[in-house]
Amino acid sequence: MTTPAATTTSPVVSGTTQLPASSSSSSSSTADATNALASQQIAGNFQSFLQLLTTQLQNQNPLDPLDTNQFTQQLVEFAGVQQQLNTNSDLSTLVSLQQTAQSTQALNFVGKTAVVQGSTAALTNSSATWDFNVPSNSTVNVSIANSSGQTVFTSQYSATAGNNQPFTWNGKGSDGTQWPDGQYKMTATAADGSGNSVGVTTSVQGVVSSVDLTQSPPLLTIAGQTYTVNQIQSIAN
Repeated sequence: MTTPAATTTSPVVSGTTQLPASSSSSSSSTADATNALASQQIAGNFQSFLQLLTTQLQNQNPLDPLDTNQFTQQLVEFAGVQQQLNTNSDLSTLVSLQQTAQSTQALNFVGKTAVVQGSTAALTNSSATWDFNVPSNSTVNVSIANSSGQTVFTSQYSATAGNNQPFTWNGKGSDGTQWPDGQYKMTATAADGSGNSVGVTTSVQGVVSSVDLTQSPPLLTIAGQTYTVNQIQSIAN
């Protein structure tokens, strides 16, 4: 169906996707500092335990030496403290390796066209494109809003079931106004022939222009929006 404000090879459907919360670099630094402090405390307890055990052995009564069962129990506790230290060190190494792997994976996406789950697309040269998925034939009410939240385009369409259906908006509002290039968000409600709500999702695509490795997990910048690696659905090229 073709309208003065939008063109689509099939009816338009949309959904909304919130960006996931991501930990900041300061949070990561705080966690590292906390882990380092915990390791220091455990190491301190380890040294204290060793000194107490050695002192106890040196000062035991020769006529009444330390009970073998008690001695064995203390050695087991000694080994447990040492194992806890080794476990903390191994976990820190695993976390570091995982962060390195995430950074390497994210860098590989730079310069590639990625399809990501989302509802905000960039209007560039009077053209913005969304892809949508709809599970069943539906009637949808679509609206597009600018970065200020102002609704600039609304319409109703009959949508057929299908995935990855492209919808291209030419930037013209419902009143014929040509809106400037920028970020625009598409939302929609959908219902089937019986009036039951139908869940639809949208995705957008664009070139990965940069990666922010100071965040955990790393954030990819696509058309001015940031996404995590797990939001990437496919690579177009």
